[in-house]
Amino acid sequence: MSSADTPEARPTARLIGKLTTVSVRQARLRGLYGDGGGLFLQVSPNGAKSWVFRFKKDGRLRVMGLGPVHTISLAEARDRARECRKLRLDGIDPIEERHRRQLAARFEAAKAITFRQCAKAYIETHQASWKNPKHAAQWPSTLETYVYPVFGDLSVQAVDTERVLKAIEPIWTVVPETASRVRGRIETVLDWAKARGYRSEENPARWRGHLDQLLPKKSRVAQLARRARGKGEHFAAMPYRDLPAFVVELRERRGVAARALEFTILTAKRTEEVISARWPEISAHEKLWTIPAGRMKGEREHRVPLSDAALTVLEAMQPIKEDPAGFIFPGGRRGRGLSNMAMLNLLQKRIGRPHVTVHGFRSSFRDWTAERTSFSSEVAEMALAHVVDDKVEAAYRRGDLLEKRHQLAEAWARYCDSPVPSAQIVPIRGKVAIE
Repeated sequence: MSSADTPEARPTARLIGKLTTVSVRQARLRGLYGDGGGLFLQVSPNGAKSWVFRFKKDGRLRVMGLGPVHTISLAEARDRARECRKLRLDGIDPIEERHRRQLAARFEAAKAITFRQCAKAYIETHQASWKNPKHAAQWPSTLETYVYPVFGDLSVQAVDTERVLKAIEPIWTVVPETASRVRGRIETVLDWAKARGYRSEENPARWRGHLDQLLPKKSRVAQLARRARGKGEHFAAMPYRDLPAFVVELRERRGVAARALEFTILTAKRTEEVISARWPEISAHEKLWTIPAGRMKGEREHRVPLSDAALTVLEAMQPIKEDPAGFIFPGGRRGRGLSNMAMLNLLQKRIGRPHVTVHGFRSSFRDWTAERTSFSSEVAEMALAHVVDDKVEAAYRRGDLLEKRHQLAEAWARYCDSPVPSAQIVPIRGKVAIE
């Protein structure tokens, strides 16, 4: 006779497996029906039946649900209870272990969720609470320009400090205010992703105690920029006298970046405004480009008069007008705008002007206007879409001087198109402007 057949062993064996399929089906009264080994059939007041595993941890009773009877059979419930008992033998809490496995599965699934998807979900969730519509418009615009080209399609779980720096370092000392906002928006999206269970790591875009050790303070950068401007120094700019020869060289270059840079020079616009430009913003018959407020530094809609030369650039871009996102200057991947570094790389590396910046062409335009024309300072500042600091002046400025700016745009285009600068007279409603 084996030890299992002894009288002392038989009662112990019956401690597990006391329920039957019939007894489970016939159970009606509210309460717990033990199967043994911590497994119980639970009948609720409304007659619903489910399986639970009961165990003690640190002297405290814990109850773990194993599933409803209509889905989990008696045999399956016993298998699940057996796995729980094995974990308890190893000192593991089965409830905490299940939670750990669920998190692991969620993190595994999160590998397919990109930063772009998280950002769009965050914006859709919160934009209704943003009172300022311009603020709402700036969110997708700045991410599209500075972040998505770097890691937009990367798993949100894989975004790290190196990639965050790659997105914001190029603009940190050039446009510190914009760079700071971009950093903050990256941090917010990553915080949202962690709260939703799509990330487990610390936020690599956090400023205090992290990026503040790797980047100069925004206030210091801005102070140095203001001090430089006070000394008459600006973004590294090409002297306007060199522009005509440079434009000839630029037009010999093929590619979207070259056309975008030419358009940037002719319109005296900022990089972000140009690379985010879309075809619906263009009115060829009015010779006008209307930039939405969300993409403007001053957060106001801006109308840009287009010279014939600028329209010629747009005509050159017509063959690829089928870009699904509508970008005038599409990037290398379908549905993407040109990278914010594309024009700078073309200018400094491929053309060989390492000491000139794209933004500096705005300074070239401003210097030319002041030194070689009689267009008023107000017209030139309006062409550059500079914000008026004087509140009184801003209150009285109603129009945008579009007609005069059309004349200025044509005069600038003619100057850029001239291999040798000449002293041509440009009539302005009875006045003259010398190029």
